[in-house]
Order: sequence, then structure tokens, then C-alpha cells
Amino acid sequence: MRRKPVEKKPCAQKQKTISRADLPLCCPTLDERLWDGHPRVYLDIEKEGRVLCPYCETQYNLV
Repeated sequence: MRRKPVEKKPCAQKQKTISRADLPLCCPTLDERLWDGHPRVYLDIEKEGRVLCPYCETQYNLV
């Protein structure tokens, strides 16, 4: 039996572009593994159009 491919490692990419369809924004994002990253936090990106994760310092930019 074949295993499902592993999702992306959390916080590996330091800049990410987010669309309104991706809101609400959390880090690690929903398509990333959670078990080996930091706790999932929800980030308010709508005020300024960008936000920095307080745990991993990944910068998210809203387009």
C-alpha cells in the first residue's frame, strides 16, 4: 500500500503570497505539516496587507 505524499515542511519558505481566498491566515498554513513546526497561530493580515509570524518570522503578503 502506497502512502500519501508528505505535505510541505512548515515555515521552510520565508516569504509567502496570500490571496483573499486563503483567509483566515494561519501559520503554519493548512497545507503544511503541523507536528514538527510551531503551534498554529492565526495572523491578522487584512489591516496592512502583510504580517510577520511571531514564531518563525515568515512574512506573508496579501495580494
